[in-house]
Order: sequence, then C-alpha cells, then structure tokens
Amino acid sequence: MDFEMGQKAAELRGDLRELVKDHVPEHFLGAFTDNPADLETAQQFCRTMAERNLLCMAWPEEFGGSGASVWEQTVVREEMWAHHEPRGAQYMGVNWVGPIIMRHGTEEQQRKHLPPIAGGEVIWCQGFSEPEAGSDLASLRTSARRDGDSWLVSGQKIWTSYATMAQWCFLLARTSKGEKKQQGLTIFLVPMDDPAIQVRPIRCMMGPHHLNEVFFDDLRVTDADVLGTVDAGWSIVQDVMSFERVGIARYARCERLLTAAPTVLGDRWDDLPAELRARWVRMLTHCRRARLMAYRVVDLQSSGRIQPGDAAAYRIAVTKLDQDSAEVLMDIAAEVSHDDPRAKWFLGEVEDHWKYSQASTVSSGSIEMQRILLSRSLLAAK
Repeated sequence: MDFEMGQKAAELRGDLRELVKDHVPEHFLGAFTDNPADLETAQQFCRTMAERNLLCMAWPEEFGGSGASVWEQTVVREEMWAHHEPRGAQYMGVNWVGPIIMRHGTEEQQRKHLPPIAGGEVIWCQGFSEPEAGSDLASLRTSARRDGDSWLVSGQKIWTSYATMAQWCFLLARTSKGEKKQQGLTIFLVPMDDPAIQVRPIRCMMGPHHLNEVFFDDLRVTDADVLGTVDAGWSIVQDVMSFERVGIARYARCERLLTAAPTVLGDRWDDLPAELRARWVRMLTHCRRARLMAYRVVDLQSSGRIQPGDAAAYRIAVTKLDQDSAEVLMDIAAEVSHDDPRAKWFLGEVEDHWKYSQASTVSSGSIEMQRILLSRSLLAAK
C-alpha cells in the first residue's frame, strides 16, 4: 500500500522533522511531565510553528490558517504524534476546539477565541466527563440554571486533562430536562481563572496534568458564552467526537517505535524468538491498517460525509493497536542492551508509550461505547 501524498507533503514532513530536531530536546517525552521546562518547550514550539504558519495549516486564512489541504494537516498530526506531541495540549485547540467554534460559534466568539489558538497562545480543556457520566456522557449532572440574564453553573467534572494549565474550558452542562437525556444540554466557553472554578489534580502513572477533578460553584456565565443554541449542545458534542477521535495519529508513534526496534537491537535482532518477530510484523501490518482507516475518515470528514460509526471503527482499531504494539515493544525492550547509547532513547520512549496505551481504550469514549456506535451504524445501514 502506497501512503505517499506527493512531493509537497514529503517536503513538509522533512521540514517538520527538522523543526523538531532543532527545537525539541532529544529525550523529550511530552509536555505533561513533572518538569515545568517540558511545558515551556511545548509552548515555545507552538509559537514557532505558528510563526511559520504550520500550527493551523488547514484552517481558512480568515481564521489564522493558511488554507492548506486536510492532507497537509494530516502530515502535521502524524509527525507531531510520532515525536511525543511537542505541541503539548495545543492539539486540542487545533484539531477540534477551533474547527468547532468556526462551525458553531458567533462572529464575536470566533474573533475572541480563534486568533489565540492559531497563535499557539492558549490551552483548552474539555469539561465533559463526570463521576457517574463518563462513557454515558448524556447522563451528566452539572447544571446551568437561569439567573436573570445570566446562568449559574454548578457541578463536578472528572478526568479533565490539562485543567491545571488551561485558560479556557469547553464545558457541557444541563440547561433543561427533555424526553431524552441527550436533550437539554448546552455548551459554554468559560475562563478557567474564574474563582468559582476549583481544580484538584489526580495523580496517575502518566504524570501530572492528565487527570483532574474540576468543581463549579455557581459559576456565572452569560448567553455570550453559549456555543450554538441553548439545549441543543448534543449535536455539537457529536461533532466534537468525530474531530477528536480522528485528530490524534496514534499509529504514527507506534510505527516509528516498531521500525526503530531492529536498528536499536542490531545483531541481537536475529536472536529474538521467531514468535516475537512474528508479533512485530503483525503490529506493523496493523499500523498500516489504522493509517488507511484514518485516511478514509479524513476524506469523509473533509467532504462532510462522516458518520459516528466511521470514527468509531477507526478509534477501535487505533486504540487496540496502541495497546497491542506496546506489549510487543515492551517484550522487545527487555532484550535491549543498556550499554548501547541508543538504548536510553528507545527504552524511555517504549515505557512512556506503554503507560499511555493503558488508558487509550477508555479515553475519549471507551472502546465498548465505540463498538455500540459502530453496531448501531451497521444496523441502520441495513
């Protein structure tokens, strides 16, 4: 299968790799470590990309982009994820917050929020999941009640990645009760520095910033903070999910580490058990399958034809790839000589990949929910 996208895309890929080499430390493992310098590295890298019109390439020019093709933006996604996402949490703003505001926001909201995202200057978090409403998101209890010409939001969110560093929150709350639980939900765009918001970090093996509790105690918002229409937020949530689930090119990191393994082991590669090398080959095949599915969904998304089942199928494949490839890589890493100068890089990357993979079939909608979405889509098509 030939995945090449032409000379222009190849040159872009080369430029991005040089940019990472020049601006990101060799052993960088992402922005979300205990070392504050890693976050600053990511923030500076975003600003550098923005200065070179690389951060939001596929955005329309009027919103701070350069009107590039979705395939050029796909190259950016792949290279960023393959190199431990040196944009940090900015991928969220670039991949889905910005596009959703373009699609559903008022002109005032677009003027307010899109330029800082395009400039790499702002971090967003997502106020969706709750203690009893994770995969069953529509069962959330955080409420927004009318108070004159304002709203008062109260409730709790959990698992909220980047809440300790974010300036803005893409918040889902219940504004009324409908016949179905998906009705009566509204999106609010709220500043995280409001004193009515309290963030409590949850420590986990992936490091700080990934898991947090967020409490809203009569947070006052206005109609100007509402994205789209009051009580019609569920349709926006569906848009968010389709953008979010496709926006992370997990297969790119898997493939980079798998293809590096024979070089790192050198002469010891041929001594690996045949069963382990067969699993390695199988994972490379699965990488290409996930990439093909991603490209199909990108094409559907760009033409406005994507359905929930399309994104769900890709999500199932790529999250399973994440976990299965991590197990293979850990078994290969056990055979790496620690005396080899290449070992430190490889072992650090593989361990980090394994830790992140454990959450991959839960985050952004559990794999069980993805299977339900896919099943419904297939049944509806009959």
